[in-house]
Amino acid sequence: MMRLLLLEDDETLGEALGGFLRLEGHLVDWFTRLPDCRTVLGEPYDALLVDWQLPDASGVDWIRQMREQGCVTPIIMLTARDLLGDRIKGLDCGADDYMVKPFQPEELAARLRALRRRAVCQGAPRVRLNDEVELDMSARCAWRNGVRVELTAREWLLLEALAARAGRVVSKSDLEALSCGVEGELASNVLEVHVFNLRRKLGRTVIETLRGLGYRVPR
Repeated sequence: MMRLLLLEDDETLGEALGGFLRLEGHLVDWFTRLPDCRTVLGEPYDALLVDWQLPDASGVDWIRQMREQGCVTPIIMLTARDLLGDRIKGLDCGADDYMVKPFQPEELAARLRALRRRAVCQGAPRVRLNDEVELDMSARCAWRNGVRVELTAREWLLLEALAARAGRVVSKSDLEALSCGVEGELASNVLEVHVFNLRRKLGRTVIETLRGLGYRVPR
């Protein structure tokens, strides 16, 4: 499972790609305009899928700006531009991969799997939450006192979202969006159930509750 940001202004293509990738098990936040996605750019996405020609901006310029600002998230450019010079420009601006439209969604899914394999091989660091709990961000698993703890996909997404913001309070609504995608929805008490299960598996102190504000992983 990957958390993906899709920036595609063609509504037919965006809806089709988003639907296919969700069936593949991914969480997809789809936007058609650049300003609409700026509020989520600090979130822990696994990959960004970016169209070149946007109605309000150039995908190439935007990717270059993201790299200049220190963004290291893998980026795949999606575009109808198929000239060699365009491919070179797209990759040189900071994209990790380049796909020419029209393409089969199965190929995009395969390229995303390749991105995931490379990320794992590069060895994302382990994160220690406290004296007992450690997260392996590349393998997406948790360890407690040296013993691997089995987490559900949703539990991992919640824990990953909190760990990425260690020391900061994350509101319930933000956690729901992070773990379900901006188009998703959780039942009223499901988030509390997942937090309860994480505490049961990893210890009560791993996640703090700040009443009326949200949740926090201590730094």
